[in-house]
Amino acid sequence: MDTVDTAELLLPRSRMANERLHAMIPGGAHTYAKGDDQYPENLAPVISHGRGAHVWDIDGNRYIEYGSGLRSVSLGHAHPRVLEAVRRELDRGGNFVRPSIVEVEAAERFLATVPTAEMVKFAKNGSDATTAAVRLARAVTGRPRVAICGDHPFFSVDDWFIGTTPMSAGIPAATNELTVAFPYGDLAATEELLTRYQDEIACLILEPAGHTEPPPGYLAGLRELAHRHGCVLVFDEMITGFRWSEAGAQGLYGVVPDLSTFGKALGNGFAVSALAGRRDLMERGGLRHSGDRVFLLSTTHGAETHSLAAAMAVQTIYAEEGVTARLHALGERLAAGVREAADTMGVGDHLVVRGRASNLVFATLDENRQPSQRYRTLFLRRLLAGGVLAPSFVVSSALDDADIDHTVDVVAQACAVYRRALDAADPTPWLAGRPVKPVFRRLA
Repeated sequence: MDTVDTAELLLPRSRMANERLHAMIPGGAHTYAKGDDQYPENLAPVISHGRGAHVWDIDGNRYIEYGSGLRSVSLGHAHPRVLEAVRRELDRGGNFVRPSIVEVEAAERFLATVPTAEMVKFAKNGSDATTAAVRLARAVTGRPRVAICGDHPFFSVDDWFIGTTPMSAGIPAATNELTVAFPYGDLAATEELLTRYQDEIACLILEPAGHTEPPPGYLAGLRELAHRHGCVLVFDEMITGFRWSEAGAQGLYGVVPDLSTFGKALGNGFAVSALAGRRDLMERGGLRHSGDRVFLLSTTHGAETHSLAAAMAVQTIYAEEGVTARLHALGERLAAGVREAADTMGVGDHLVVRGRASNLVFATLDENRQPSQRYRTLFLRRLLAGGVLAPSFVVSSALDDADIDHTVDVVAQACAVYRRALDAADPTPWLAGRPVKPVFRRLA
């Protein structure tokens, strides 16, 4: 793979396209995490196309890509078996006035993959699914408050969550007051919260695992605690689904939530998400009960046939090809290589790789070992110069050993520059512009 020096990576076409994006689209992207503010100044490539683990920008540069599709493209771009399933449905029509037989098949396939769930309803994005879980929990408990795990970064674009972030403009204070937070891994603190708001909290919602493994007995203890206090336990499996096991973290750790939500890897980039869970809860959004109806999920495009076909193909590929194990193996190889490169260059305490092997992220720490957006900018610039597009180190199964080896080589080169900046106690000479910015911030 050709590499270029940072000074030569000018991306003139991408820069012009970014200006066009900002002229018409607030934020210059349809997802804040894809914004050009997340990348070094003037080094935000606009993508032309992708295949497997590689993408090409409109300036003609090729990159090894990590975190593809915000973790959704776990099999690699344009996967042939997924595309074959999608094309079959495209010729048969995509959306009808009544359910398609594909909806039956997709539900059966999902519930076979996630046997801890008894019913499922499909949607197009994760936010709709998690908000539906919250609405259902409030309906069945008659309680107003939602308890979120405060250590997890994102649950929904809807008010009940966004009101807790620095980007809470436009959300009434009364809405914000209905969401409270509990710390991950701390059952005593969670019980104190449930006691403080006795009979007010409808559900506990969390990612069952994240950058660290759940403490022994934690998830089972949380389930017992939720049920003892009359709460619904919701697992957000948007990320853990498929990457932890085909049945998500609940399948790996053997703890069954009342409700769970899936997305991202479920469609390999096609828009599909799922709310799943106990029949007695889910049926409250159906027609076969005598209680008040819950407007659970009702979306025009939720059962689009080709997206459901993609989801079925993904589940088949994971089962037949052992994809989860491959993701772990690739991630372990990458993490070991990056850590060795960082240690060799003397920045092992500053470039820190974290997370499960199938879901790696990295932290960039300054000379005081504090998180630093400026050092992240320096690091990203050097990765881009070496043909690596990596807002994270989340792998796809399309990567091969040569991709990993090249990535580690580029990381080593970046770490050499990182060491020079640390020695100077100032990364500014290597930034060539403003630092990258966190997604959640109050001011633009």
